[in-house]
Amino acid sequence: MIARDRLVVLLDRFAQQRILVIGDYFLDKYLDIDRALAETSLETGLEAHQVVQVRTSPGAAGNVVANLCALGVQAVGLSVVGEDGEGYVLGRELRTRGADPEHLVVARERMTPTYTKPLMHEADGRVHELSRLDHKNRTPLPAAIEASLIERLRALVPQVQGVIVADQVQERNVGVVTDRVRQVLEELAAAHPATPVIVDSRERVGEYRGLLLKPNDREAIHAVSGTWLPAPTMAEAEQAGLALAERTGRPVFVTVGPQGTLVCAAGTIQRVPAAQVGGPIDIVGAGDSTLSGITAALCAGGTPAEAAAVGNLVASVTIRQIGTTGTATPRQVLAAL
Repeated sequence: MIARDRLVVLLDRFAQQRILVIGDYFLDKYLDIDRALAETSLETGLEAHQVVQVRTSPGAAGNVVANLCALGVQAVGLSVVGEDGEGYVLGRELRTRGADPEHLVVARERMTPTYTKPLMHEADGRVHELSRLDHKNRTPLPAAIEASLIERLRALVPQVQGVIVADQVQERNVGVVTDRVRQVLEELAAAHPATPVIVDSRERVGEYRGLLLKPNDREAIHAVSGTWLPAPTMAEAEQAGLALAERTGRPVFVTVGPQGTLVCAAGTIQRVPAAQVGGPIDIVGAGDSTLSGITAALCAGGTPAEAAAVGNLVASVTIRQIGTTGTATPRQVLAAL
């Protein structure tokens, strides 16, 4: 794992780190519906659900930012949001958590990506999620917006200690991290070798060169073989991690669920075990927590193995927060050790 005194040193340095998070920011919107208040629409005869509370939180790249802020890191967001109410709420939620949303480019021709999650509260106390409503952009990112992002990216990278790339949109060139943005990120990483630039990408993690990568085992194997395996073995995850590390020329952090993280670099593998957690868990957002801990620790001077250990500890705190995408404070991380 990691020695307690070394963990204290790294955690104490988090407040001095400024980390840029570029990528796809979503708004998670939860609608609490009370079945007992249901009405029948006079026009359609259908049940009219009655929303009694609306809860919102930053999702995707926004959840990475929330995790960084909870760790005490200064987080800067770079993305595109729509000129709409969801974009306003997303900016408000980021500010509430202590992040700097100044560089969220507001574009009239784009929607703020939003996951709307209706939660039905039944009379007997049961709560269950109804069909989710997704608001996402379906067309390529306009060239003028892409140019504005790249201009801001070039200006911000020299001002930060680290960069996180949250490439979440499946369709190529529709999200924030287009092919051109990825190329610029690679150029900037080469120009600033002391600044860690680490990537989390569901579909294209294998296309990045010269950057650190943080795939899970299934993503790593898919990047190498083009195949999605339902239950990868440790050997398959290790082989994929080594192949990606050789391809990108930088360390690769492959998360393997309850078994921890594989640090793959220069033909070697270090297995960094996960912190043991008992009782019920909720793994939603665990990858974001791990990514935040790894990046903060690297920026604070940690080795790749130490960074993986910190990432595992952060995730061990957040997965015990049931029904929410949790965060962890430095005090909670130290207690988890």
